[in-house]
Amino acid sequence: MTAYLAQDPRLEDFGHDPWWLILIKIVVAFAFGMGLTVLGVWFERRVVARMAVRPGPNQVGPFGLLQTLIDGVKGMLKEDVLPRTADKVVFFFAPTVSAIMALTALSVIPFGPLVSIFGHRTALQVTDVPVAVLIVLACSSLGIYGIVLGGWASGSTYPLLGGLRSTAQMISYEVAMGLSIVAVFMTAGTMSTSGIVASQAGGSKFASIGGFDLYVPGWYGLLLIPSFLIFLVSAFGETNRAPFDLPEAESELVAGYMTEYSSIKFLLYMLSEYVAMVSMSSIMVTLFLGGWRAPWPITLWSGANSGWWPLLWFLGKVVLLLFVFVWVRATLPRLRYDQFMRLGWKVLLPLNLAWIVLLAGVKVFQGSELTSRNRWLIVAGVVVAALLVALLWPSRKAQPTPSLEEQVAARPAGSFPLPPMDLVVPPSPRARRAVAERQPANVGGTETSNDSDETRKEV
Repeated sequence: MTAYLAQDPRLEDFGHDPWWLILIKIVVAFAFGMGLTVLGVWFERRVVARMAVRPGPNQVGPFGLLQTLIDGVKGMLKEDVLPRTADKVVFFFAPTVSAIMALTALSVIPFGPLVSIFGHRTALQVTDVPVAVLIVLACSSLGIYGIVLGGWASGSTYPLLGGLRSTAQMISYEVAMGLSIVAVFMTAGTMSTSGIVASQAGGSKFASIGGFDLYVPGWYGLLLIPSFLIFLVSAFGETNRAPFDLPEAESELVAGYMTEYSSIKFLLYMLSEYVAMVSMSSIMVTLFLGGWRAPWPITLWSGANSGWWPLLWFLGKVVLLLFVFVWVRATLPRLRYDQFMRLGWKVLLPLNLAWIVLLAGVKVFQGSELTSRNRWLIVAGVVVAALLVALLWPSRKAQPTPSLEEQVAARPAGSFPLPPMDLVVPPSPRARRAVAERQPANVGGTETSNDSDETRKEV
């Protein structure tokens, strides 16, 4: 069971605030998402520029902080183009769906503990329900509808392909993400976001073997590190961020689902992507990084997790994860679509299933009434079985690369003809005339100068 402390909000603490306090919380959550989005764009451009040894935006405002606002105003003043073949109603409302869903996910994120606001003791969270984490997954899934509908309503080929890619990404990576959250449910015993944060206070008992209790730090990012890493990779796919930005791959889809959009509707799609980054970073902090709780050694201070200080720790963790998003974008190239699907279905999903089965076995093993000798025998058997599987697993032998002649001979009948392998293409007539015009005249049958020889070699 979750051990609640005095400053931890509970489910029964929600739903009793006055209407004006609820409105303040909604406005603050909205400002949090929008503010981090505006700063996130500037932050990304500065960090990527730093990694590429460039200055980045540094002209508008101090350190270029106002560059994002100026770009937003410029985008809104641009002409709003509506394709003739577009479905006008769906084309207009599709960007708003993605933006609204990304902002709605912030409503169940706990930003801090119980505090006093104008004499009312309330939690720094808009609301909480017993299935709050499922609300975040639902918002993430519904946000894809804005991309799919925008690609379909554009009446163009490339946006449609981008929308279909986004659908396939959601189906592939939502499964791995959901299984990662299952591990958190199993460990915390609740799906409430405030309850999950409360369950990460202090240390966690992982197992008791032979009379010895195994404890790990309270953050599930350390206790459930496979789930955390898989969730992090899945978050890149859910937010369409590089190297998984296949729905908007400019190298093959021009700009994907956003190709036909302009002005403020294009800005709404960009806004939804960055707000989704903030939402995913916030839910990762809540599920795996202790939420608003201070990291060690700040916890040595008795007041670190009380008052308004936890809001600072939460913001720092979110910014750190946003840096990871930017860092990966500046480092890794875009995957091919088949590589992306293979990673989701053949790597992340089997690993997550194996991890869930192992974790369930540990939970059952922890609550069983076995003797110490039998428990050690079971552990030894599992270790021996894992070693045998690792040793007997068939290894792929590197196939020798066939020569060029063997590749040509293996081509099926009727293939497009290939030019000869020893083909030497002569210079074009224009190049020969240019060389002849630059050559000096021969005198007495002597050879041309060294300059003409070098010119001939260049041609």
